[in-house]
Amino acid sequence: MAAVPRIFVPSVRNNMTKILKFPKGFLWGAATSAHQVEGGNKNEWWAWSYKKSKMDILGIKVQISKTGRAADHYNCYEEDFNLVKKLNQNAHRFSIEWSRIEPKEGQFNFKELKHYQNVIRALKERNIIPFVTLHHFTCPIWFYRKGNWLNKKSPDYFNRYVEFFIKNIKEEVDFYITINEPINYASWYLPLQGAYQGNKWPNLLDILRAIKNLIKAHQKAYKTLHQYGPKNIQVGIAKNNIFFDGRPKILVSLADWYWNRMFLDKIKNEQDFIGLNYYFHSRIKPGFKNPKNWINQNENKIVSDLGWEIYPEGIYHVLKDLKKYQKPIYITENGLADEKDKLRENFIKDHLYWIHKAIGEEIDIRGYFHWSLMDNYEWEKGFWPRFGLIEIDYKTLERKIRPSAEVYAKICQENAVFM
Repeated sequence: MAAVPRIFVPSVRNNMTKILKFPKGFLWGAATSAHQVEGGNKNEWWAWSYKKSKMDILGIKVQISKTGRAADHYNCYEEDFNLVKKLNQNAHRFSIEWSRIEPKEGQFNFKELKHYQNVIRALKERNIIPFVTLHHFTCPIWFYRKGNWLNKKSPDYFNRYVEFFIKNIKEEVDFYITINEPINYASWYLPLQGAYQGNKWPNLLDILRAIKNLIKAHQKAYKTLHQYGPKNIQVGIAKNNIFFDGRPKILVSLADWYWNRMFLDKIKNEQDFIGLNYYFHSRIKPGFKNPKNWINQNENKIVSDLGWEIYPEGIYHVLKDLKKYQKPIYITENGLADEKDKLRENFIKDHLYWIHKAIGEEIDIRGYFHWSLMDNYEWEKGFWPRFGLIEIDYKTLERKIRPSAEVYAKICQENAVFM
């Protein structure tokens, strides 16, 4: 196998070995979400896959695969957490499946609540700090039928679920993430719903209305979690930010405001930390052809299996932009689809290089969660993209640690990156 080139770390290449130490108490982990790994969930995504799996949105053909048992994490979580411990990770991000907790409107399932209580306990018994996400892209079917996040009462519906959970969960959790990637959800997954309902083009006013409701939902949940949660509770958002550059600057600034700053500006007084999901760099370069092709004019020298450009330096610029909020930052997602595991080791090291550089510039970064712990269901892309540190054989459900995961395990153990 030919050597894989290093990515955008010129200052490191001149040294045979460079050790980048991270701050004491830095959290190292990986992330998952319920619908992507658990199996057996019955939410709106499940309903789509069994009723109408093929869609056309913005000229893109989309086919939603059946999730089935996925990685069966619902039943195998203890085995999976043993692997987390083996890989020297001291924190783990996962999500609660709302449709399990409130399968019918106003009717709560204490059996499923106990399941997640056991999940949290299993992590704590292994000295793994849980980061709990309360909404990661999926909703109960009854909520979807009421208009999902377009319903003006949606923040209240969400808050009712949050209040039930925090009042009744017996295991204390210090870190809660209310909503995962709200701008991405409103800008892509809600239009997917529109395609399901027969609308081929998203209504921009509806997208903005959904974002407004998601902002209100976070603000309400923030207050509820602090009111009923443990004394030391920390509540934040998982916000996927993109590094935009290119020209003209006015379009770059507009894209940056809409995607990166608008939501965070609205909740700046209702967050104890910022969770950053970073995957993309996007170069804007207008032309006389279709405006849809103005963005993502990247050089794409090195790409993942999904064709996404790998641009580690972008995380540094995004982190610098987040400094103005003066909040602790946790990298809550950062990863790539890489079935053959050729790029993942360098991907992790190179992103950590730029994260370390940001820390050196007094940006308060306290943890890193790789996406993802294991191969999973990647939404409209199905099961073929392989993001996991742990490989899943979907026929046998056998777990296999990838070589890159062993490298990351050493980083976690040493609290340092060896470049």
